[in-house]
Amino acid sequence: MKMIMAILNAEDAPIVIRNLMKNKFSITKLATQGGFLRTGNVTIMSGVDDDRLDEALAIIKENSHSRKQMIAPTAEPGLSFYPTMPIEVIVGGATIFVLPIERFEKV
Repeated sequence: MKMIMAILNAEDAPIVIRNLMKNKFSITKLATQGGFLRTGNVTIMSGVDDDRLDEALAIIKENSHSRKQMIAPTAEPGLSFYPTMPIEVIVGGATIFVLPIERFEKV
């Protein structure tokens, strides 16, 4: 058994969750925040049998898409406040961790 931890863009999360649940994967959803852009993310955790791991990963990959977005840079307190131009960054997609599970209990 494996534990999938996937950090998703908040826009991608609903369709990923819907498709995982439609395919009978149980998930736990956590609201998280990214450190770089400080935008909302969703982290999902799912315990998956080894023989279904590739299926779950394919669902996450098929439904998580990266895209370009313009953001306004923010100045940190103490730094000089010069007007800055918005910058283009790539957001979305998924960061996926697959961890071995030594023991699983459902009570």
